[in-house]
Amino acid sequence: MRIRIESRQRGFTLVELLVVIAIIGVLVGLLLPAVQAAREAARRMSCSNNFKQIGLAVHNYHAAYNLIPKHGTGTPSLAGVPEGHTVANAPMSSSRLEVSWLVGLTPFMEQQALWEQISNPYKDPVSGAQFPPMGPNPRRSLDHHAATRYEPWLTEIPGLRCPSDPGKGLPSQGRTNYACAVGDSALQLNGGVSDNGSQSTSGAISKNASSRGFFIPRNTSSFTDVLDGLSNTICAAEIATDLGDSDVRTRGARSSLDNVSVAGGIQSCDQYVDPLRPSFWASTFVPALHEGGGTEPEQRRGYKWAMQRGIWGNVTTINPPNSLVCVDRNNFNNGLYPPSSRHQGGVHVLMGDGAVKFVTDSIEAGDQTSAHVGTAAPYLLPGNKSPFGLWGALGTRAGKETDSTLE
Repeated sequence: MRIRIESRQRGFTLVELLVVIAIIGVLVGLLLPAVQAAREAARRMSCSNNFKQIGLAVHNYHAAYNLIPKHGTGTPSLAGVPEGHTVANAPMSSSRLEVSWLVGLTPFMEQQALWEQISNPYKDPVSGAQFPPMGPNPRRSLDHHAATRYEPWLTEIPGLRCPSDPGKGLPSQGRTNYACAVGDSALQLNGGVSDNGSQSTSGAISKNASSRGFFIPRNTSSFTDVLDGLSNTICAAEIATDLGDSDVRTRGARSSLDNVSVAGGIQSCDQYVDPLRPSFWASTFVPALHEGGGTEPEQRRGYKWAMQRGIWGNVTTINPPNSLVCVDRNNFNNGLYPPSSRHQGGVHVLMGDGAVKFVTDSIEAGDQTSAHVGTAAPYLLPGNKSPFGLWGALGTRAGKETDSTLE
């Protein structure tokens, strides 16, 4: 007798298949945020490493010259010589002392070839225009470069970019995510020095009173000037580059008082913020009231690595990180220029000793209604402790505050 045994292969039922798919979906949902977090952690570490390299460059510069790189250097303006920021066909003009600290650091950041272009006469291969050493004014617009192109100012240096920042392309002229710290007072962001390099007695007095940061714009300084200690003083900080979206951190608004340094001045741009989207300016924001030079779309945070003035080159320790940018009259002048970043909850800062630390948006920032330190009323008198708490104390080089250490 033959016994026939039939074997049947049993497949998944529809219910079982749906359960498996659901489990896989849950696992993917749990895994993706972890992957994104890991990627951002890697980008944040890379950003921190870039900043450490800049800190090392500052120290190597100081070892070579016994000076901190000057923020506001180049050639002074001369009587009768057109300024290259307004005249596109005047390449022999001066840079008007508007060259940033980053330019002097290029040889110490493995950018010797770029430095050679800047420090020597440069010829535009298209127009044939001959530019002088230290180049034309870095505030030039893209229209000026279209007529006579100065390539060094348009170069984007990889070491100056944070991987977490997605900004790229026009209308920027070589983006940077790092800017130097100029202190806790917005009164003297030009260090009392005029465009032709002269400094009056009143300018020197104002500079001594208000230029309280690690960098003193348009003035030479060294580590010996940092009396609070290099490890207690912020040298530079991150800035987010503008994405063309009216972000309050990357596009400047004009102070309703035309003076952010008086009592209540820090709040003088609050009225322009969209109440439903507080990270952005309201739709009623009028760019013409806030520009300077007629190229407002180019006057955004992080857009010109070589530019010293205003919104491009400065970080203040007045309002906390990732706060709004509020300026006096236009984007070239004094204002509130807090650091900002695309990281969650804070920004990287570079301390004077080369250490990189992460400062949260909630850092203690004192009395945000206070006037800034100046030479006379209505400002706080010279020598006052920073009114902006721990944040302001970290930004002053010689305030002798006892609470100026970041953990």
